[in-house]
Amino acid sequence: MSYDDILVSTDGPVLTITINRPDNGNKFRHQTCLELFDALQRFRLDPALRAAILTGAGDKFFCIGGEHDPVTSLDQSQVLPIVDVYQAIDTIPKPVLAAVNGFAVGGGNVLHNVCDLTIAAENAVFRQVGPLVGSFDAGYGSWYLEDTIGRKRAKEMWYLNRKYTAAQALAMGLVNEVVPLADLPARAAEVAHEIASRSPLAIGGLKAAFSARHNGVSGQARMAHDQQLTLYLQTREAHEVSAAFAERRSPKSESFWS
Repeated sequence: MSYDDILVSTDGPVLTITINRPDNGNKFRHQTCLELFDALQRFRLDPALRAAILTGAGDKFFCIGGEHDPVTSLDQSQVLPIVDVYQAIDTIPKPVLAAVNGFAVGGGNVLHNVCDLTIAAENAVFRQVGPLVGSFDAGYGSWYLEDTIGRKRAKEMWYLNRKYTAAQALAMGLVNEVVPLADLPARAAEVAHEIASRSPLAIGGLKAAFSARHNGVSGQARMAHDQQLTLYLQTREAHEVSAAFAERRSPKSESFWS
C-alpha cells in the first residue's frame, strides 16, 4: 500500500509506521490521520504482524500536533479525525510502541502516550500547549496522561505548558526508556521483536484488560471477540455444539470435557 504522508515497512512480525512530514514538524493533517488509521487497521487484520513501531521522520520531530488544511476544511469537519487513530492504537489487540525521535508536542504527546510503550531518544522533548493556543484534549490526552504520570503532573503539563526533557519524562514515568538518538531505531525494533515472541493471545488479553475501564462496551466486545471467542472456538464444547446443530441433534454434554 502506498501513502503520501506516512511510510510503512515490515521486519518479520514487526511493522514500522513513520509519519513522513519532517518539513512540517511531522504534524498530522486530515490525510495523515486517514493514512495512519488505514495502516493500523491493516496491522490489526494481518496475522503475520505481532507488534508495531510508530515514529517520525528525521531527527528533530516525532510529531508536534495537528495541522488544519484550509482547503479540506471547506468541505470536511475542521476537527481532525485523530481520535480515530488514538482509538485504533488503544483497541488493537497488538502492542504499538512509540519511538520518539524528537519533539512530541500537543497531539504528538498524546499520540506517543496512547501507545503501549515509549522509547525516547535523548534529544526528545515533551510538551502540551493546548491552553497557549486555545485548544485542549479532554479525552485520551487527559485521562491517559493522568494514568501515566499521575493527576498532579498531568494537570501541571496541561496548565503550565512546560517543556520536559527525555530524562525528566523518564523520571516521571512518561516514557519507558531513553537511548541515544542513533540507537533509537535498533532499540525500538529489539523491544518490538521481544514482545512479538510472546503469546499473542496473552498480550491481546492484557492490553484489553489495561484499557478496560476506559473502553467500556467496545473494550469488552474486543476482548470477548478477539481473545475469548478465539479460544472458545477451539474447545471440544464448541466443536460438539456446532456438530450437533449441523446434524440436527441435541449436543452430547459429556463430549464437552472428554
